Amino acid sequence: MGGIEKRLSSSQIIILGFGTVILLGSLLLMLPIATADHRGAAFADSLFTSVSAVCVTGLVVRDTASYWSVFGQAVILVLIQIGGMGVITVAVAIFTASGKKISLKQRSTMQEAICAHKVGGIVRLTGFIIKMTILCEVSGAVIIAPSFCREFGLGKGIWYAVFHSVSAFCNAGFDLMGVREPYSSLTGFADNWTVNLGIMALIVTGGIGFMTWDDIKTNRHRLRRYRMQSKVILTSTCLLILIPAWYFFFFEFSDVPLSRRIQLSVFQSVTPRTAGFNTADLNRLSENGRALMILLMLIGGSPGSTAGGMKTTTFAVLVCTAVSVFRHREHTHFFGRRIDDETVRNAVAVLTMYLVLFLGGGFVISCREGIPLLESLFETASAVATVGLTLGITPNLSLLSRGILILLMYVGRVGGLTLIFAALSGSKHGCTIRFPQEKITVG
Repeated sequence: MGGIEKRLSSSQIIILGFGTVILLGSLLLMLPIATADHRGAAFADSLFTSVSAVCVTGLVVRDTASYWSVFGQAVILVLIQIGGMGVITVAVAIFTASGKKISLKQRSTMQEAICAHKVGGIVRLTGFIIKMTILCEVSGAVIIAPSFCREFGLGKGIWYAVFHSVSAFCNAGFDLMGVREPYSSLTGFADNWTVNLGIMALIVTGGIGFMTWDDIKTNRHRLRRYRMQSKVILTSTCLLILIPAWYFFFFEFSDVPLSRRIQLSVFQSVTPRTAGFNTADLNRLSENGRALMILLMLIGGSPGSTAGGMKTTTFAVLVCTAVSVFRHREHTHFFGRRIDDETVRNAVAVLTMYLVLFLGGGFVISCREGIPLLESLFETASAVATVGLTLGITPNLSLLSRGILILLMYVGRVGGLTLIFAALSGSKHGCTIRFPQEKITVG
C-alpha cells in the first residue's frame, strides 16, 4: 500500500479516495436492510445516492425518508459526513487517533485537500477541523431539535435534528421531510424562525471554510490581522447573501406576509451556495429568479469548506480582474495585496470548466429528455456545484441523464483542477517550451 501511495500524486489520492468511499457506500445501500421494503436498492439507485451523499450534493432519485430504512439513512449520513469533511481529513484523523505517524506525503495530500497554505501544522489543523465540526453539528442539532420533536415526537425528532444538522453543516441538502410529502425539503418550516436561522447558520459556517474559521479563532475581532483570503471570503459571502436576498424580497415573494417574506428571501439566498435545502416552491419562481439561483449555485462556497461550486474566491478574482482591466491596472488587488498571474489563470480555467460542464450537460439532458433548457441547466448547475436544489425532474430522468449528473457531481466535489492535475501528473510536456509571441484582439 505504501508503494502505491508513493507512486500516486496528491490529486490522484484524493480522486481515488472519493471513488472508493462512493463504491463502498453503493454496496451498503444495496443491502436489503437499507431500504424500507427490505428488498434492497438497484445498483443505479444506490450509486446515484452514494455519489450525491459523498459529494454532498443532495440530488436524489428516491425520497430519502420513505424509500430508505433507518439503516440506509444512517449510511447516507455517514457518507455525507465523510464527504463534507473530506476523505483525506477523515483518514488523517483516524491515523492520528490510532497513534500512527503521518508521513510527509500524507501531510502534503491533506494540505491540498483542505486548501491550506503550508504543510506545517496540518495535524493540528486536522484536530481543529474535527472539533469544529462536532461543535457546530451538535449545537445545530440542539437548536432545531425542539421544533422537530414537537412535530415528529421525541425519538424521531432527535434523529431528524441530528440528520439535518449534519446535512446542513456539510452543505449536503439531504432531508427526511418526505414523511410529510415526498421531495418537499423544508417547505413545511418556512415560518419557523428557529429552524430557518439554525439551518442557515450551519450552512454559512460550513461554507466559509475551515481555514477561515482558524483565522477567526486565532485573530478574533482583529480583522486587520486576517489573511487576505479570509477577508475576501467573508466580504464576498456577505455580499452574495445580502444582494440576492434583496432581489428575492422585492421581486419574488412580494405577495406574502412580511415575516414569512424575510425568511423566504434570506433562506433562498443562503441555500444555493451550496446547501440544497429550500423553504419555497422553486417551480413558482420566475425565470429571473431561477437564473439568479443558477448563478449562485455555480459560485458556491469557499475553498477548504464543505461546500462546492467554483468558490467565492474564484468569483472574486474574476470580478476584480475585470475591474483592473477596466481601470487599466496591470495587476489584480485585494485589500492592499497583489494577486499573482497564476491565480488569475487558474480562476479563468475553473470558470471555463464549470461553464463547459454545466452548459454541455444541460444541452444533452434537454435534448435527451425533451424538457426546457432552463430546467435542465438548473439541474446540471445543481449537480456540478454540488448543491442539490431541484425543480423535481431528477427522479424521472433516464439512466443516461442520471449518469451525466453523477459525473458532474463527482467532478464538482473533487474539483476540476484536481482532476486536471491528476491526469497530467508526471507530464512535463510544454513546461520548457516558449513559442514566438503574437498579439490577438479580444473584446
